[in-house]
Amino acid sequence: MKFFYLSSNPNEKGLYEIHDRDCEHIPNSYERDYLGPYNTGKEAIRKALTIRKEVTLCKNCCKITVHSIYF
Repeated sequence: MKFFYLSSNPNEKGLYEIHDRDCEHIPNSYERDYLGPYNTGKEAIRKALTIRKEVTLCKNCCKITVHSIYF
């Protein structure tokens, strides 16, 4: 489980980014809001959408990984 934060300032596209606590691009503590603990960034989006309408996942820390399973 990771701890997620929402940027208080929009990026250049006008979107507020969701970061996990260990992201190298996370804003300082005065420029972010705590979202809570979640398993994935996709889960954190649900909470973020209750705060702001224009949200996106950080491309560095919230990458969606898909693992193929072969039998």
